[in-house]
Amino acid sequence: MPLTESYLSPRRVLTVLLAGGRGRRLADLTDWASKPGLDFGGKFKIIDFTLSNCVNSGFRRIAVLTQYNSHRLIEHLAFAWSFLPAALQEFIHIWPAQQSLEKECWYNGTADAVFQNVDNIRKFDPQHVLVLAGDHVYRMDYKYFLHDHLNHDADMTIACLEVPRLSARGFGIAEVDKGNRILSFVEKPEDPPALPGHPDMALASMGIYLFKAEFLFDELMRDARTESGHDFGHDLIPFLVRKARVFAHRFERSCIPNPLNPEPYWRDVGTVDAYWEANMDLVSVQPALNLYDYSWPIYTHQEQLPPAKIVHRDDVRQGSAVSSLISGGCIVSGAHIRDSLLFTRSRVHSYAQLQEAVVLPRADIGEHARLRRVVVDRGCLIPPGLVVGEDPDDDARRFHRTANGVTLISQAMLDRLNG
Repeated sequence: MPLTESYLSPRRVLTVLLAGGRGRRLADLTDWASKPGLDFGGKFKIIDFTLSNCVNSGFRRIAVLTQYNSHRLIEHLAFAWSFLPAALQEFIHIWPAQQSLEKECWYNGTADAVFQNVDNIRKFDPQHVLVLAGDHVYRMDYKYFLHDHLNHDADMTIACLEVPRLSARGFGIAEVDKGNRILSFVEKPEDPPALPGHPDMALASMGIYLFKAEFLFDELMRDARTESGHDFGHDLIPFLVRKARVFAHRFERSCIPNPLNPEPYWRDVGTVDAYWEANMDLVSVQPALNLYDYSWPIYTHQEQLPPAKIVHRDDVRQGSAVSSLISGGCIVSGAHIRDSLLFTRSRVHSYAQLQEAVVLPRADIGEHARLRRVVVDRGCLIPPGLVVGEDPDDDARRFHRTANGVTLISQAMLDRLNG
């Protein structure tokens, strides 16, 4: 069936974007912001990638469900995502978690979050409901997802990608037949089932779901009456694959290709290591995530900032940045930056050295500081002469050091050092 505009009319689909995640494995990075609102890639928020996928795909009726530490995220949505024309019935609505006469608690699981908003969803009379997570980094054309969903006459379709079986324990894993109908689904199994004909690979859920609207409403009501965790992966999907038409959509069909890195790109940046690695990928010569593909732009709030500045070149002080990304409003003053990413409005003072560093917005790196394999949290004031990345035991005592040797530095940690 062709991908025609009438066939894929935005009026057919309401998108529900789950953006209330705490992101506990990110430690101090999410003390003051939800995971979807976390800074990424020099100038973006993580949620910008999912919202850009929606807008670029033509799915422009969007409800964003917020909960944990939502103020900064809501502020960003108001600044960056208020451009859709209401006259064309295109919008991004913010639906914060709230207590009501019927229920006096916050969201208890992903399915419960959608269930508590069923009345709001019904007002738009959708034929299908697209449920997305706001805390993943990827580029995807949802039109192809909808195409497969309609062609299969599916009650539910799950976007899936192939992952190495031995590293699939952290995902929901689907077992499928030759027509991609899901036969079984298990959340975070110890022994993930292999793909037929590919014993070293498994088919993992991306947390992206498309439902027939009335089917979704009925199943959410049924689940709400049961003693379950009210979660799509743990509760609804394992039940539904036994009774309904549930299919897998292969991500390679809908991902936006990167000719220099053909493997489909999708990242859950839910740990400090994963967050550091995904940001560091952007400074490579041929990054897996191509932010320079102007045919599929990533939208965000664009602060009006001066260009980055790198100054001093005398015999004593020389400012330099090699194999690095330096965002707008940054000043590198007589410091040496190598293989690093500086977010907006950061400043690095004389004689400081950064290597493999991810420095979030408005950080200030003091003179003679030496930082290697670090994530510096937003607004940190790094004291002059601080050394991180050379003594693992010292780093672990003062800061949050991961098993892979990445050190997270937050202002709260620095304040404890001085306290």
